[in-house]
Amino acid sequence: MNMHSSSDISEAYIALGANLGDREKTLMEAIACLEEHADITVVRCSNLYETDPVGYLDQPCFVNMVVAVRTALHPESLLSLMLEIELRLGRERLIRFGPRTVDLDLLWIEGREVDTTLLTLPHPRMFERAFVLVPLADIVPEEEASGLYASLHEALDQIEGKEGVRFWKTCTWHGASALSGN
Repeated sequence: MNMHSSSDISEAYIALGANLGDREKTLMEAIACLEEHADITVVRCSNLYETDPVGYLDQPCFVNMVVAVRTALHPESLLSLMLEIELRLGRERLIRFGPRTVDLDLLWIEGREVDTTLLTLPHPRMFERAFVLVPLADIVPEEEASGLYASLHEALDQIEGKEGVRFWKTCTWHGASALSGN
């Protein structure tokens, strides 16, 4: 078993989306898969938002959310686990930006910048996507040290398409909470 000092633990933000099948059930299953990993704890969940498709429009609306996790995994290991979860929950990559049972995107890891062929952190398009920014704003604490909170709210003030992101329901994930006051 791996033992990690607390200095090895980082907070990370993961965006989740689904537009096929029972969207909410699949998102909750994806969170459960993250949580069952020994080196991941889900600490906060955003609300769930129903969102209009972006890019490829001929498909059902999505349900999107973001979770905050505490993890000792390296970014590439976390990404690998997320891709494994997508496959386990029936993800098929047939059409770019097309319909999917579930999609997990690693947005940001505290104190980490990565730019490899596999992974770029922070996520290069997260500030261009209302369906990411709106739920992310639910769970990024104002006192977040890296300036993510300020960047996030600046992007939210300027982004187009927020009307395509509609509050759908409160997350019912048992182990986590949204920030109070949102």
